Amino acid sequence: MATQQGAPARRVTKRRAETRTRLLDAALEVFAEEGFGRSTVEQVCERAGYTRGAFYSNFASLDELFLEMWEQRSQAQLARMREIAEAVVRADEPVGTVVARLAGALPVDERWYRVSAEFTLHALRHPELRRVIAAREEAIVAAMVPPLLGVLARLGRVVPDPGALGRALVAVHDGTAAQCALEPGNPEVWRQRTDLFVHVVSAYSTKDTHQ
Repeated sequence: MATQQGAPARRVTKRRAETRTRLLDAALEVFAEEGFGRSTVEQVCERAGYTRGAFYSNFASLDELFLEMWEQRSQAQLARMREIAEAVVRADEPVGTVVARLAGALPVDERWYRVSAEFTLHALRHPELRRVIAAREEAIVAAMVPPLLGVLARLGRVVPDPGALGRALVAVHDGTAAQCALEPGNPEVWRQRTDLFVHVVSAYSTKDTHQ
């Protein structure tokens, strides 16, 4: 009896998840084509094949929808970084080789870059939203640093200021994303991006003299 009573609830939950996924996918397409500031709830609903009611039963606004989109992408990247960090790392492996592998967990998607850059400008005009973005950036740094510290420890390196390293890596990612988006076919730009990640990690870490 309990199983029969619980089944409908699970179906509703699954349907709701599917609705949210379709709305998120449709929104990314609309944002990328129209620009975040020119996109409307109606356009997202039309692209997803839902009504405004379906949208507002899942998201309070396009701002909230974007933040959910960003959260999902961030969590996927962090999971990939942890997966790479947990792989076997030899103590004599060059720092550059390991960092290059970790940098692979932070791909540059030109469509996403356009949307996220526009949303950042939008947030800068709204103090409360700006605070939300800043808090989420801090949360990303806090989640990203521990696996990186673990890898560096295995390589015999320590980081005096983990927070500064995390913020520097975010700055490198955000800054080079624009360059890579502008010249997606230029291998030199991508090589320089990786080199910058390596230089930052090397600059913010030192050899562990206690080993």
